[in-house]
Amino acid sequence: MNYRHSFHAGNSADVVKHSLLIALVRALQQKEGALTLIDTHAGCGLYDLDGDPAQRTGEATQGVLRAFADANPLLNDYRAAVQAVNPGAEPRLYPGSPRILAQLLRPQDVLILNEKHPEDAVALRSAMRDTSAAVHQRDAYELWLAMLPPRTARGVVVVDPPYEQLDERARITTTLAAACRKWAHGVTVIWYPLKDRATHSRWKEQLRKLGIPKLLGVEHWLYDADQPGIYNGAGLFIVNPPYAFTQALPPLLDALRAALAPDGHKGEIAAAWLAD
Repeated sequence: MNYRHSFHAGNSADVVKHSLLIALVRALQQKEGALTLIDTHAGCGLYDLDGDPAQRTGEATQGVLRAFADANPLLNDYRAAVQAVNPGAEPRLYPGSPRILAQLLRPQDVLILNEKHPEDAVALRSAMRDTSAAVHQRDAYELWLAMLPPRTARGVVVVDPPYEQLDERARITTTLAAACRKWAHGVTVIWYPLKDRATHSRWKEQLRKLGIPKLLGVEHWLYDADQPGIYNGAGLFIVNPPYAFTQALPPLLDALRAALAPDGHKGEIAAAWLAD
């Protein structure tokens, strides 16, 4: 499954991912200690919703535009993050995870970004030139392990690949196991697209066998049943989420589902711990 960010910018998966990422970092920032934020597959950093790739799919109409039309105050932080890169009332630009993380930085925090794709890496450096972020162009999985443990006591690793390679899930599983051995208390966020329930169940079982004590799965299924050959939703695996985040999660998920439910479908968005 090829999931290049530029074609899907601002879709329902981005709304869920970025809403939860903001809530997660803010929960960690309730403590004064510095954070290192690492994005292993950073993409371009900023996307033009009027550009050809985004217009070709039109997915923003079912994502960020629905979130902006919804009045629920629980989505205010997400809307503010998008609004911060847009001069007008309606979003024309969409901030990727790097721009959103940069907005959340406190003076003591550090942001490390990585993008291997040459053209995307150039775009990323341009998009982040007014920030303090360090930008790398390396293999994402090599960088993931090389940066652990970070120099600060606490941090978050965001893993958000395009799933172009058939072995992407296997590489994530292997690298996550090694990362947890190097940095057992670290917070890791892994984004994934949902193609069908059977494939996802097999991957969850592989992750469950790693024996990670605190591994939370969030799944957003757009439709009531799998739709063959199309994108059916997306979710996050989160290692060591802070208590303040998990406590605030249920109402946020309800708000996201209410805003994003496709017409004629109830679908499902839910969080559950993976336990061996």
